[in-house]
Amino acid sequence: MLPRYDEFYAPLLHVLKDGNTYTMKEVKKRIAENLHLPENALLERLASGRQSVYDNRIGWAKTYLQKAGVVVSPKRAQIMITDRGKALLSSGETITNALLEEKYPEFAEFCGKKSSDKVIDVTDTVLAEETPQEVLDRVYGTINEQLADDLLIEIMGQSAKFFEILVVDLMKAMNYGDGFVTKLSGDDGIDGIIHEDKLGVNLIYIQAKRWNPDTTIGKPEIQKFAGAMMGPPKVEKGLFITTAKFSQGAKDYANAQHIILVDGRKLTELMIEHELGVSTQKSYRIKRIDSDYFTDN
Repeated sequence: MLPRYDEFYAPLLHVLKDGNTYTMKEVKKRIAENLHLPENALLERLASGRQSVYDNRIGWAKTYLQKAGVVVSPKRAQIMITDRGKALLSSGETITNALLEEKYPEFAEFCGKKSSDKVIDVTDTVLAEETPQEVLDRVYGTINEQLADDLLIEIMGQSAKFFEILVVDLMKAMNYGDGFVTKLSGDDGIDGIIHEDKLGVNLIYIQAKRWNPDTTIGKPEIQKFAGAMMGPPKVEKGLFITTAKFSQGAKDYANAQHIILVDGRKLTELMIEHELGVSTQKSYRIKRIDSDYFTDN
């Protein structure tokens, strides 16, 4: 029988303890060897048949440890331990979700708990119960959050030109009119133009910046974009979309200038919602009693 996903926390960190970067394929192979996991257990499939149970549990162990900041993913399908992770491993403590929630506020927030909340021990007999619908919604949100992280890594691995094309494709997917990407040079700070209506009467200028997700864009960059919107031709609406973040000053200025700001998190949410760069793996349809059918006529 395979360990639970949280029981893979320590074995995963032990593989990474030398500080090198490993592919997830290498990590899975080493964990299986270290734990002497039988071949038949490794071949067990999920009910959907689309993935092995082992791959799924290692994947979620990686996700949870990443949310706790003890590992990072420098590139897609790669992983390495952080200084925080090394300290956790050397502490000798049993690594559980409860411990991660207690030590790291960002993990507690990820799990839906505030840092000031009492950490609930899994052995506590009085546990808050969730309805099946609540569990499904929470898990759905967790899966999409990880998908958003993976999308951002994929985008950062592409060229700046690709990102400009992606932005215009996203606007089209959101049912705006035809759009096109401007030239790489001589575009006066405008990376794309989209028609707000089918006839092309109203234009929206686009600024697309594929910057490090940890970067914070300040007010001066938004002011430059507002200047570029003066034309010719002059437009009243603009969209500044980036993989980075915005300062509060940038947000306040944009609100006063009819400029919509989309940061990296919002960008990936929109891509998932409008199915750009993602595909549906499996659909679940939730049904309820049709009360009309059972009503006496």
